[in-house]
Formats: sequence, structure tokens, C-alpha cells
Amino acid sequence: MRISSRGAVDPFIVMDVMEAAQKEEAKGRSIIHMEVGQPGTAAPEAARDLLSAEMAKDPMGYTVALGRPDLRARIAQLYKDWYGVSLSPDRIIVTAGSSAAFTLAFTTLFDATERVAIGEPGYPSYRNILKALSLEPVGIQTQAENRFQPSLEDIQAERDLAGLLVASPANPSGTMLDKPALKQLMDHCAAQNIAFISDEIYHGIQYEGRAVSALEISDDVFVINSFSKYFSMTGWRIGWMVVPQTHVRAVERLAQNMFICAPHAAQVAALGAMDAEAELTENFAVYAENRRLMLEELPKMGFDQIAPPDGAFYVYADITRWSDDSAAFCAEILADAGVSVTPGLDFDPKRGHQTIRFSYARSAADIREGLDRLAAFMAKRA
Repeated sequence: MRISSRGAVDPFIVMDVMEAAQKEEAKGRSIIHMEVGQPGTAAPEAARDLLSAEMAKDPMGYTVALGRPDLRARIAQLYKDWYGVSLSPDRIIVTAGSSAAFTLAFTTLFDATERVAIGEPGYPSYRNILKALSLEPVGIQTQAENRFQPSLEDIQAERDLAGLLVASPANPSGTMLDKPALKQLMDHCAAQNIAFISDEIYHGIQYEGRAVSALEISDDVFVINSFSKYFSMTGWRIGWMVVPQTHVRAVERLAQNMFICAPHAAQVAALGAMDAEAELTENFAVYAENRRLMLEELPKMGFDQIAPPDGAFYVYADITRWSDDSAAFCAEILADAGVSVTPGLDFDPKRGHQTIRFSYARSAADIREGLDRLAAFMAKRA
């Protein structure tokens, strides 16, 4: 049987790491999961209660491709509450997670072979979705002095770009762009007819100041967000994006044909989740405590070259004093310590052999236990 070259993308390594960890658990071992960026908490109670009530009276058939009007209106209210931005619900498209939003955005904005810049280290699915769509991902090798975010100089050095995607807070670094830096990049893209895509799926989880939405600066952007992280709904596969009014119909046509609609049940649950402020605040308090523990304990073990995690729930650390093979180093930690962490190769194909990512999205008890195990493991290497 034939197979397309578009399918020859790199694996999503963190998923392979999670599978290896689960195999160890199947043998009866206790494994602390610091590999996957997945909250350890369930969807908010209000989300589950609303869905239960709706399922008793609604057959949960298709919604319109753009999503339930009440959910789109509630998302628009979030932008008013969080950023002071007045937003028409007409510009909001509800998607099957942020992954579907990226696919729709890339398909709407770019033609095959066009070049789209992404920062490295960065979320691996950016480049893999781009490749699968016959687009060319242009990896920008970001620097520690720029907080592992693309700088204006980085983008100016590239030619023939059709698009730029930035994430703030970023995965795996957790770093954020402030408003002047974000505006600088957006202004350059506007002047050069480069489409600007802002990944904002970790908004709501920030520790050093407030995350800035690209919509505070311009309407001529694609903004992508998700219920997976702040709203603790990873497996529900529900997200959204905000697009310019001029692009709504093009995205709608693609969504109709590619997805029909986002899962109806997940849309109902998402609507309930948006009114679960007290529970979500408790979840954030756990992330904040976990971050404190990580920043306090990891340097004692020698992990003192780390990106400053302004947001999200990750620590991205340099391991060159011990290894130049992050995959082997992570495998050793799993085998010896029973802690699952992700090699940097997932996020940076060129330099990722020198780094690993710790996720601290689980319970505080898990993080404390994981840090104790890591400390014992690293003590053997001293």
C-alpha cells in the first residue's frame, strides 16, 4: 500500500515516554509522572454537573461547525474579564482541542511549501503538523538571554516567511513575552505581510505578572487557546481560536469538512468549566506550590541552568554536566528512580540532546515524592 511522505513526521516523544512509564506501572512499579503536561485534576465539578444535566435532556447531536453560540459568547466574556478586550462571539471558533485549531489555522493561512517560523525549543506538534500539511517549519534557535523566545532580530534574519507562531507562556520553557516584545514581533509581521499566530493555551497559569493576549495589541491575528490546561480538561479535546472577521467563513468551511464540529458533550462541559472559578483557583495554588518546590529543590541537585518558568507548569533544564544524550538520561531516571521525564529532543531537534523537561502539573504529594527520588538518583551520580 502507498504511504505519503507527509506521514513521515517525527514521533511525539513525550507520548512514547508516557507509554514506557505505563509499561513500568503495568509491572507493578510506582512511577511519578513528570513527563506529560497534563493536570492531575479532573474537569471541574461544575463542568461534569452541567454535562450530566444536559445529557438527560439532549441527544448531543451535531452542533454548528463554529460551536455552540452560548459557549462562544461565554468565551468572548472571558476576554473582557481577563484582558479588557471587547470581542464579538462571531470571531470565535470552537475546536476539537488546540490541535484541531492549529490544523485549521495552518490550512487557512498558508499554501503548500510556504515557510512558517516557530521558536525552538517549542511544542513539537507545531513542526510536525506543518510538515504533514506540506509546509516548511523554520526553527528559530532562541537564546537564554531572550528567555527562549523569538526576538525581532531572529525574525528579521529570516527571509520569505509566510507566518510566525509564538507561545507565551511557552512549552517547554514556561517563559512569557511582555507586551512591548510581543508588539514588536506583531508590528514586524504586519509590515511584512507575515501571518501571526499566538498560542495562548497556558493563559491563566502565570506566576510572574499577567500573560498578555495578542488581541490586546491587534485584531489581525489568529489566537489559539484550549480548555486542556487552566480548565483541566485535556482528554475532553476542546479548544477554541479567535480569528479576524475576514477569515471566519474560510475557517468555517474547512471546519465543516474536516471535523463537522467539536465534540458536543465537551462543549457543554467547557461551558460549565468557565464558571468554576473557586475550583480552578485551588488548582492554580497547587501549581504555584509545585513550582516553588521545583525551583527550590532542583538547583540543590545540580539542575541550576533552567529557563525562568513565568507560567505553565514546566521546568526546562540543562543536563550537559552529566550527559549529551537526553533520551538515554531520561531512560536512566525512569529505570533507576521511577520518575518519568521528557528529553529535550522533543522540543529542539538540534540542541535537545542537552536538555530535559520536568512537568509539575500533578499533585503536590507526587511532586514531593518525585523530587525525593530524583535527589537520591542524582546523589549517586555526584
